[in-house]
Amino acid sequence: MFVFGLAVIFKLVNIQFLQGDKYRAMVEQTDIKNMTIPANRGNVYASDGSLLATSIPKYDIAIDPVVSSTDLFEMNIKGLCDSLSNYSGKASKYFERKIRKARVNKNQFVLLERNLSYSDYIRFRNFPLLNRGAIPGGLIVQQTTKREYPMGGMARRTIGYEREDEDGNITRPGIDGAFGVKYLSGTNGKRWMQKIGPNKWKPLTDYNQVEPQDGYDVYTTIDVNIQDIAHHALLEQLDKYKADHGCVVVMETKTGEIKAISNLGRNSNGLYYERLNYAVGESQEPGSTFKTMALMAALEDKIVDTSTVIDTKLGYKTFYGRAVYDTHGHGKISAARVLEVSSNVGIATIIDDGYSKNPEKFIDHLKEWHLNKPLGLPIIGEGDPIIPEPGDKIWSKNALPSMAYGYNLKLTPLQILTFYNAIANNGIMVKPRFIKKVKELNDEIATIDKEIINKKICSDKTLKEMQTILKHVVDRGTGTSLYSKHFSMAGKTGTARTEYWMKDWNENKRYISSFTGYFPAENPKYSCIVVIYKPSVEKGYYGADVTGPVFNRIAQKIFIDTPNIDEVESLDVKTARADEQYEQYFNIAKTYKTIMPDLVGLPAMDALALLENMDVQVRVDLQGGGVITAQSVSANQKLKNNQTVVLKAS
Repeated sequence: MFVFGLAVIFKLVNIQFLQGDKYRAMVEQTDIKNMTIPANRGNVYASDGSLLATSIPKYDIAIDPVVSSTDLFEMNIKGLCDSLSNYSGKASKYFERKIRKARVNKNQFVLLERNLSYSDYIRFRNFPLLNRGAIPGGLIVQQTTKREYPMGGMARRTIGYEREDEDGNITRPGIDGAFGVKYLSGTNGKRWMQKIGPNKWKPLTDYNQVEPQDGYDVYTTIDVNIQDIAHHALLEQLDKYKADHGCVVVMETKTGEIKAISNLGRNSNGLYYERLNYAVGESQEPGSTFKTMALMAALEDKIVDTSTVIDTKLGYKTFYGRAVYDTHGHGKISAARVLEVSSNVGIATIIDDGYSKNPEKFIDHLKEWHLNKPLGLPIIGEGDPIIPEPGDKIWSKNALPSMAYGYNLKLTPLQILTFYNAIANNGIMVKPRFIKKVKELNDEIATIDKEIINKKICSDKTLKEMQTILKHVVDRGTGTSLYSKHFSMAGKTGTARTEYWMKDWNENKRYISSFTGYFPAENPKYSCIVVIYKPSVEKGYYGADVTGPVFNRIAQKIFIDTPNIDEVESLDVKTARADEQYEQYFNIAKTYKTIMPDLVGLPAMDALALLENMDVQVRVDLQGGGVITAQSVSANQKLKNNQTVVLKAS
């Protein structure tokens, strides 16, 4: 027995390890496999329940004409072919010849129709012979899934997708990709399939060995109304300035919820589409929008106060052998005015004078505000910020004054917006959110709560000063073209050179135009960033001219076109008047079944309901609306079937 046991063990080891590849290859060539059935991917919804992405099942219907008995086949073939003819418009004889020929040749797979919708699939299943199922009817169903996007191209990169190429490489951009594995993808099922030809398989049974479990539904923070406004405002301006690409993001101030995000790039035909997620993934030198961070650091460290006089000279100053220019000369102005007019010379002077001997102190502020690291978004492809420090290869004496006005560092649009949103949110920095909850039908699986990155980015004094300055940028600074006496906004314009290191820059100048801010200025509801890359210099390139109108249009339209919704906390509210009316109605309904009640003083709808629910059938002629003032049949009179009762109301 011991020797026999050793022999068994030896044989198992031999099969498993020495001959394993051989037997696995044989299994691959077998005619029967337990194949995977993909689960239905979950839907992606907007915040109001509007559908953003959904999986639509499509069905290929085929028949195995060999599996049916002769009697069953002959009894149903004519009816099947007539049904196929009615559906497709092809002659019934065409289908009959095709199916009979396959039966004679022992061909077990005859394709009848591709890409059927679910309703058409059900229709096919009821055709003669096919209604008998796989056995003995020969029905073969191959289901595939197609991802549909009801909003078309809007926010396509942010909504995202999941695709697998021929080599098995998977691409997962956007929300669909970020939450696909965890929530949307579901669990695949299993089903035994028989090989009936090259790359052709048919199910052996009508049921699955392992049923697939559908994915969960993801509810995003996207507001379809705001998304539509942002998308078209950006598209119009990109086309006007013949820009290469651009992005816009609208964030809810208190929660960090992304209400709209649009990323449009131009193709070779000059048309714009959702090419890449620039707002999340593209790190660039921000230019003048970074001056806000620089001045906040100086105010917080008391390097200056808002009234400190800064000499911007005539718009030209040299720092360590490198010249810094302003568009206009401003002379001696206050530190607050430096930001309002976006003086490069002024902000570089403030930061260089205050931090040149201790640049780490300035860098530490940027680290406190988490500007040196990604936001940690679930969406794949977030760009890495670059904040240089002393000792880095790109650090020099000129690094600090250059950083002051937004060069020698890189940030993504969403990282910049997160900082400005903190100013609008009374110093509380919240992480941008793209989803609110995950559901399976009506059951909540997960809720994504607000996440605070920094509880207070600066002192209350500095915060109030910055809020005031950003408001003045719009009403008396570089953003005056946005000013409206009816609607307040606050923010900062930005104009940055790009690709200036290339040899052809002087002949072909390229800029990045931006505007970042929030609205309304007094009690901010939303923050917003607009960035447009490489607008036509001939048409304009300053942030106030190129991106400011987009911000303005979005802000105005959100509060004009977006419907306001007042939430009612509870409907379970009782009033004495309502209780009294209900008791009156209930007592009459309980007492008067065949006797005419006194309806004067009752609401017309209650009077109608009382008469229609009596034990006798009466015809009611209601004249007017509101409260009953008169009735044609006096109270306490017995009613007859089909009697007409006239009620007057006012």
